Amino acid sequence: MDFDLTRLKNKIESEIKIECVHQIKNELLSTTELMEPLKVSLKGKITRDVLEGYLLDVEVSGTMVLPCSITLKPVSIPLNIHIVGNLDELMEEIDENHKKIENSIDILPIIWENILMEIPMKVTSPGAHSAVTEGDGWKFVTEPKDTTNPALEKLKDLL
Repeated sequence: MDFDLTRLKNKIESEIKIECVHQIKNELLSTTELMEPLKVSLKGKITRDVLEGYLLDVEVSGTMVLPCSITLKPVSIPLNIHIVGNLDELMEEIDENHKKIENSIDILPIIWENILMEIPMKVTSPGAHSAVTEGDGWKFVTEPKDTTNPALEKLKDLL
């Protein structure tokens, strides 16, 4: 997702508008729990600041499909991110092989890093709590079991 900054750098234009839909590559998705390809909509702009740096202001929206923690069924989670900041600082934060921005910038690493931070650790589907929680020789445990060693039980009396 490269953007040419030449017209902005030469002050021919005051901003570069960003309005597109981008499909995240499957090799990026393979390191996450996302179950379906992720298509995000981008809307925003790149401008120059008074210190001759570049500012990014973009809204990222889409829908993530993640597995339910209990039933493993797909659950759709809305994705809405607002990214604002200096492009140099944003690239340094994500530890991308940072080089001085000259004539073009790829903002995909910035977008992807912010998407990764929005993926929830645990997702449950609306009907997951009414699912079967016990079966033949198993049961769903939500609280940790007391694991006190009986051989050390007598030591409690000393305290």
